Amino acid sequence: MTKTSTIQIQVALDENKVPEKIEWTASDTTADRMNKAKAMMVAFWDAAEATALRIDLWTKDMMMDEMADFFFQTMMTMADTWDRATPHKDQSEDLRNFAKDFLKKFDDKLKEGEKK
Repeated sequence: MTKTSTIQIQVALDENKVPEKIEWTASDTTADRMNKAKAMMVAFWDAAEATALRIDLWTKDMMMDEMADFFFQTMMTMADTWDRATPHKDQSEDLRNFAKDFLKKFDDKLKEGEKK
């Protein structure tokens, strides 16, 4: 028997269609309420068109340092996925190194801004 799981995402928009609130739930969770999020990145692979379809949203109260952490953690999990899915461990490590460098450069920019 095939099992089906559903993920539901609700996005509340302001009058300018800017996300104010993002909430989600999944049918296979034990949570009895919607989970809150400040940002989301969802990607689907369209094999027929050989292209990625993406939805990237963030709320207007998402701070830049939170966005940098979100990108860092997303890149690290992408590296983990590539590591599990392929024999190309060197590319996984390249992505991890890029993610670390990305976050360091962001942190350096913050420190430079503090000095000004």
